[in-house]
Amino acid sequence: MKKNILITGCSSGLGLALTNYYLDKEYIVYGISRTKPNIEDKNFIFKKYDLSKIELINQELTAFLSQVKEFEVVYLNAGMLGGIKILKDLSCDEIKEVLDLNVFANKELLDILSPMQINTIIGISSGASVKGSKGWGAYSLSKASLNMLLSLYSKEMLDTKILAVAPGVIETPMTDVIRFDVDDNIFTSAKVLKEGEIQQPLDAAARLDEVVKRADEFESGSFIDVRNI
Repeated sequence: MKKNILITGCSSGLGLALTNYYLDKEYIVYGISRTKPNIEDKNFIFKKYDLSKIELINQELTAFLSQVKEFEVVYLNAGMLGGIKILKDLSCDEIKEVLDLNVFANKELLDILSPMQINTIIGISSGASVKGSKGWGAYSLSKASLNMLLSLYSKEMLDTKILAVAPGVIETPMTDVIRFDVDDNIFTSAKVLKEGEIQQPLDAAARLDEVVKRADEFESGSFIDVRNI
């Protein structure tokens, strides 16, 4: 029997790479994103939905997700960077927009998924969740909150291994903003990112699959940076 994978934010970047990676391995992939990727595969089952509309997630996605008896892996990948600004220039509304997608949408999804049989849940986190760098206010706050959200759910979903995983820097539209549009004389962490290792999305997808294969080595609810394992 083919195994099921759920991937949010599947239309570009890491999410698209994960989708193609698992389709190549003949998994059945359930994908959720605002736009449909250019994939024609009978094993790709897609739901168009904007996860920033958190108030409608339960209503719009429960039937789609509940048709599946069991997920081998769930990747909570959808997210946004938000503005790279100093905190005094960052409004609460801007922070809330990032928190809605990066944290609260995942809370709504986990509430739907929690009664289901799921082997592993991977929340895509970031090194920014544990390292405060100038300019990354909304993103760092959201990923730190995501880490704690997953830790808390791990105390309730006892039959599921839940991990917050920082996949390292990946060449995606999100990191392109940092590499090409951010003044690294003002936000020096951007310079560090530009000069460090930048992975291709498919390589990052394979590294994440290795984390899944090694999931028993890690305590459920923990934060993992793939660069440190």
